[in-house]
Amino acid sequence: MSLIRIASVAPLDGFRLRLTLTNGDVVERDVIHLLTGPVFDCVRGDPTEFRAVRVEGGTVVWPNGADLCPDTVIWGGLPPVSAPHPGDGAPTSASAVPGHTT
Repeated sequence: MSLIRIASVAPLDGFRLRLTLTNGDVVERDVIHLLTGPVFDCVRGDPTEFRAVRVEGGTVVWPNGADLCPDTVIWGGLPPVSAPHPGDGAPTSASAVPGHTT
């Protein structure tokens, strides 16, 4: 299974991005809270610079080299884990729980 990444991006008003993901889903994200630190000063301060966003290596980047972690942009953190969790009706023996050792 491959990781879901960003295939294309379209800047929207108000520091929002429309992302087309590698699985075909299209999502919109407000990224203003992610544009922190000096590397994002020009991106936050100049709408033309914000609109110059592009996709490189599966994530969003700007001409000055600023980029965002794709997991943070797509999921708001780490991607969801698809492995079974104890308590969800899945087997809970030590051999069925990933990472569990006896």
